Amino acid sequence: MKIQVLGPLSAEVNGGSIVPTAGKPRQILALLALYPGRVLPVQTLMEEIWGTELPQSASTTLQTYILQLRRRLGTAMGPGAPGGAKEVLATRHGGYLLQIEPECVDVHAYEGLVARGHSAFEQGDDEGAAAALRQALDLWDGPALVDVRVGPILSIEVMRMEESRLVAVERRIDADLRLGRHAELIAELTELIARHPQHEGLHSQAMVALYRSGRQATALDVYRRLRTWLIDELGVEPSPQLQRLHHAMLSVDPALDVAAGPRRTSTFDLYAA
Repeated sequence: MKIQVLGPLSAEVNGGSIVPTAGKPRQILALLALYPGRVLPVQTLMEEIWGTELPQSASTTLQTYILQLRRRLGTAMGPGAPGGAKEVLATRHGGYLLQIEPECVDVHAYEGLVARGHSAFEQGDDEGAAAALRQALDLWDGPALVDVRVGPILSIEVMRMEESRLVAVERRIDADLRLGRHAELIAELTELIARHPQHEGLHSQAMVALYRSGRQATALDVYRRLRTWLIDELGVEPSPQLQRLHHAMLSVDPALDVAAGPRRTSTFDLYAA
């Protein structure tokens, strides 16, 4: 079985899709896929589907949805499959579980690559970090579970995955900056700061990439526009780190150069106290 949640929901067995068209069974499949090998209590599944206001028929209806998923699974597996659909989508005391290996779900493969990338980055292996994080990010095919109606539990999971994605992007850019790939990053960072107008880390990376590419005036303009946005929208000044980075650019601090830059955790920490 192969399941994708980093984008539209996709689940295939022997090349055949087992994703139902109805919304609530899709939610159940998505939630079970995020926790392979773990029993999800009936109450948890019902809360995801109906929230706190459960219909009287909630338990029976949930069983019907599970049967629908098993039917699709059994059709894809074929009559000769060992164990059958009931062994893959199994019933356990008080709940259900999807008995598959974590590596069958793209988010778990993604998390393994991200962990490898972070570890390489901390050890100073910028090439390894950039490669692992780029491979992890390539697994994404749009917003997580973009075609699934999400309830209270899946919404938290989607938020967690999207936040992890942004952190991975930021760390991969840090590795690329340390490798001197500043000119190649400008277009990507321009798009990212437009989509995340208050993200100071991305703005600091854009400033450094522009500065190292000989575009000091544009780098300073990025700071000016961020400061204006923060003051107008939130009533706050940029963080002390970003203010120090701005001052360093005004004074042409040699620490901003690729060769001279200290190997801090991130570009944003370049001028941390």
